[in-house]
Amino acid sequence: MAKKSDKIVFLGTGRRKKSIARVRLVEGKGTITVNGKALDEYFGTDVLKVIVKQPLVATNTLDKYDVICKVTGGGFTGQAGAIRHGIARALNEANAEYRPALKSAGFLTRDPRMKERKKYGLKKARKAPQFSKR
Repeated sequence: MAKKSDKIVFLGTGRRKKSIARVRLVEGKGTITVNGKALDEYFGTDVLKVIVKQPLVATNTLDKYDVICKVTGGGFTGQAGAIRHGIARALNEANAEYRPALKSAGFLTRDPRMKERKKYGLKKARKAPQFSKR
């Protein structure tokens, strides 16, 4: 918890695949800003917007906090998952009573799935060149 100009700020860092999101929760009306843009402007599809809002909906705090986040790396889906993870961590820091709802929904658990590395002799991680007998 940090105090900035008489407003209490809760911080949370979220990660998914190669994406890292730094999330700040400030008491406000419920606006969500990603990299200086509104949520609707940054994410094109409605599915990604729903993913970002999931922790706020689970704790009924959609119109209680303003969310300001900076996210780098990865694609849009990974970034949305990283923001969700960061918001959940910040909400957990804001009020410990939100923890059971966030934990049971799986928002506090970091998704460990990562891209598998390419192996030598193969075209990708598992794709092999076509086999020919002659």
